[in-house]
Amino acid sequence: MKNSRRTFIKGSTLGVIGLSSPGIALSSGFARSGFQDNDLFYRYPAIDDEGVKGVVSAAHSRFDEVKEMVERRPELANASWDWGFGDFETALGAASHMARVDIANFLMEKGARPDIFTFAMLGQYDIVKGMIEVSPGIQRISGPHGITLLQHAKNRLRRQTTPTEKSRSEKLISYLERLGDADLAPVNLEISEEERQMFMGDYRFGQDSDEIFVVDLNMRKMLQIGRKGEFGKPLNRIGEAEFSPGGAPSVTVKFELKGDRASALRIITQQSNISAKRI
Repeated sequence: MKNSRRTFIKGSTLGVIGLSSPGIALSSGFARSGFQDNDLFYRYPAIDDEGVKGVVSAAHSRFDEVKEMVERRPELANASWDWGFGDFETALGAASHMARVDIANFLMEKGARPDIFTFAMLGQYDIVKGMIEVSPGIQRISGPHGITLLQHAKNRLRRQTTPTEKSRSEKLISYLERLGDADLAPVNLEISEEERQMFMGDYRFGQDSDEIFVVDLNMRKMLQIGRKGEFGKPLNRIGEAEFSPGGAPSVTVKFELKGDRASALRIITQQSNISAKRI
């Protein structure tokens, strides 16, 4: 976090609640009285971005970290983070699509608000069916990262389950499959390895060292885009040189081609049009 984004306050006797996760330094703590420069988050009393991002990230797989952070600050049970382009995810949403029942149950015990995706992961047939009957079409809505409702239900079977849990999940999966529209995948046209190479590279959009978009491949060999030093977002191909980031269908990433490679890109939303040149 850059100093220009913080509010510096001196001489106060207030104590500040500190948040941390492994690899993230405490911004302050109960043990100290008063505070010094940089102690207050620039949007205080909002919780520091690093604490919010830390718990949502940990909720994908690291129960001990989640427990430590949420026990210290229970409000983090409802933390929500934007991974890029408006792809918001709560800590419970992360645990849900990763089928981490232990993390999900802990977060709900601490006040996290379950939604249809959580109930789908838990195999709650009656609840999911009831929500769909009350709100027809809700099954077509995707969760974080564009993961569908049906996929949330299926992900539960990838974890160890009891025979009862497995039967419950299979009943829900069968119901969602019969609906025919609970697993609507975004448009993603084919792309060859040669074409991927055309787009991969670094694209500068500002003067600071981190004002660079990196286009590379993720673990599934999909093109992804992310700000330098941050997580990348998978790119779904929607045209010859146009893509849409996963979880953000209203956003278009359009590349400008020169010969056999891209020379620039534009990220287009209803509010902005950001250009970046390949470096």
